[in-house]
Amino acid sequence: MAAARHYDLVIVGSGSGNSLVDERFDEWNVAIVERGVGSTGAYGGTCLNVGCIPTKMLAHTADTARAPGHGERLGLDLELRGAPWPAIRDRIFGRIDPIAAAGERYRAQENPNVTLYRGTARFTGERELAVETAEGTAALTADRVVVAAGSRPEAPQVPGLDGVGYHTSDSVMRLAEVPRRLIVLGTGFVGTELAHVFASLGSQVTVIGRSGLLLRHQDGEIARHFTELARQQWDVRLDRTVKEAGRRDGVVRLELDGPHGAETVEAEELLVATGRRPNADLVGAAAGGLALTDDGRIAVDATQAASVAGVWALGDVSSPYQLKHVANHEARVVQHNLLHPERPVRTDHRFVPHAVFSSPQVAAVGLTEEEARERGLDYTAAVHRYADIAYGWAMEDTTGFAKVLADRGTGRLLGAHILGPEAPTLIQPLIQALHFGLDPRAMARGQYWIHPAMPEVVENALLKLDLP
Repeated sequence: MAAARHYDLVIVGSGSGNSLVDERFDEWNVAIVERGVGSTGAYGGTCLNVGCIPTKMLAHTADTARAPGHGERLGLDLELRGAPWPAIRDRIFGRIDPIAAAGERYRAQENPNVTLYRGTARFTGERELAVETAEGTAALTADRVVVAAGSRPEAPQVPGLDGVGYHTSDSVMRLAEVPRRLIVLGTGFVGTELAHVFASLGSQVTVIGRSGLLLRHQDGEIARHFTELARQQWDVRLDRTVKEAGRRDGVVRLELDGPHGAETVEAEELLVATGRRPNADLVGAAAGGLALTDDGRIAVDATQAASVAGVWALGDVSSPYQLKHVANHEARVVQHNLLHPERPVRTDHRFVPHAVFSSPQVAAVGLTEEEARERGLDYTAAVHRYADIAYGWAMEDTTGFAKVLADRGTGRLLGAHILGPEAPTLIQPLIQALHFGLDPRAMARGQYWIHPAMPEVVENALLKLDLP
């Protein structure tokens, strides 16, 4: 290994970490290290290549594919004549792949103060790294290091699973064809979104989970309704343990144990979506002197600083949220603190929203009713159905609803949860209300709400809160 090359700043990871370096860093000597993500080893991180963006492009396609089934309720005679997977897939990656390639080319060729290393970085000491590249091992040292190395799909320990050729979210979106049958192992965001995609495009989908609910970390009322609606679309097997996996004659077989004893499920393809693991181990965080949390993330303080001076971490490698909007917020904080160490700013994780682009869509922010109860809060909760607003009549939606919780004493909102079409959009004014401390009574009556429009479901839920 050649003598170490020293940098002002080394960034490990090209997702949100890639956004750190702008014209304000032109006088800095910077290195960016990227090992690549997904089956193509693409540049630009999880969200761009194998996460948020391609999955939502697929989810919107799936929503459109389901439209004919909804048309009958509206008096329409619609028909889906086909869902040619290669065209669907290539529309998405024909757009994403050039963006990833252009981002890599920009960093490698057009930033004279930035050196791009394609390989895996591992700490060998405090602010010291070894980077394994195709050309050999490069040693780097730095005054400052930002670890933005993300996370990766994690599979459960199941006998035979490693030999069946299963897919994760890193590979399933580039399948050659839509499988006739697909097993989805996992009941969270990733599993339910991709179950929606492939079921809408023609697969017979079986969803398997260990717990008794899909999306079990949501507000209980949301999770129960979502699970009920999912059972109408997919073969949902809950409270199951996978005992063994195998593949024979091109078919995956999972042996399950559940409430009714042993059973077997079969499909041409298997998607494992049981969680993601932070990449702190891949970068050798412990060898760099970095403290870790109990679940293996790099420990950071409110300024995103790690336990070693001059080291910061952001995104999935350090955050429990594993959300791109959180990683982007943390990147802005780290960027400021790199440029202005004399006046650092702190991250704001008080009200982190999330959404699930499945069928139906789900969005939430703040406390669930279960969390409010566990904390012993004196709260009030209210629900308003899509079916009870005029635009809900227009859509013939009989299952969607908005739920809000507020503290009886202060009147402040505690949480909001929406299930139904456009939930991720409808939740936004409630996110604003939490962040800026808006009184829900003033919010409901102190402004116009367009009639008839979908936000009226939020207005009416707020009006139903039992507040003095």
